[in-house]
Amino acid sequence: MDSMIASVPVIDLNADLGEGFGRWTLTDDEALLSVVTSANVACGFHAGDPSIMRRVCELAAERGVRIGAQVSYRDLAGFGRRSMDVPPGELADEVAYQIGALEVFARAAGSRVSYVKPHGALYNRTVHDAGQAAAVVAGVRMAAGSGATGGLPLLGLPGSLLLAAAGEAGLAPVPEAFADRAYTPAGTLVPRGEPDAVLHDPEAVVARAVRMAAEGAVTAADGSPVRVAARSLCLHGDTPGAAGLARRVREALGAAGVRVEAFA
Repeated sequence: MDSMIASVPVIDLNADLGEGFGRWTLTDDEALLSVVTSANVACGFHAGDPSIMRRVCELAAERGVRIGAQVSYRDLAGFGRRSMDVPPGELADEVAYQIGALEVFARAAGSRVSYVKPHGALYNRTVHDAGQAAAVVAGVRMAAGSGATGGLPLLGLPGSLLLAAAGEAGLAPVPEAFADRAYTPAGTLVPRGEPDAVLHDPEAVVARAVRMAAEGAVTAADGSPVRVAARSLCLHGDTPGAAGLARRVREALGAAGVRVEAFA
């Protein structure tokens, strides 16, 4: 019986939430929080403001959804999607600052920040830039206020320098996949500026999500197979109809025998 249980695929579902500012709202946070198991909350650098952060933390805590800090370059105008050459020490400080800000609202809601995920350009930069990856890890450790093994789990692309640096620093690396993003043959994400970088066909997104979770594989943009050994699957919150699509993905995963569960 134990061997049968161990063979059941398990996946966490995360979504980027709180992506608004003032009167501007991008994500349907309440609807998505009824589907996902982990919430990547914008911490004010690419989106989000104190009131939005507080509200999302309250909603997540009510629904038993884990709260994660989605840290970014300081780029409100560009939605955090412009790569920036931030000195490592300054970037570490900014990562720690964002985590600390969200922690205040998470604790006020009776929860806590449980993990960290870089956003946009910072996420992609830390795939191959050792200095920026190390700075993010340093910021996570600084926010923990403890020694070399202190800190939160880090979500990132499988095979990225970020996850390697996290493991070396004693942080838990959590490999992540994207149901609605095109992949290169190398297993990285096709840049958003390129054609068909984001998938919009709901049927294709659902099918890819199930294959990633059940088989650990995806078809790259050139048609070649790519391995994606992911523990968490991202469902973008800024996609039109994101909440409905997320529900379809979760239902399809269940029908395929995949257990949806937050990572430890």
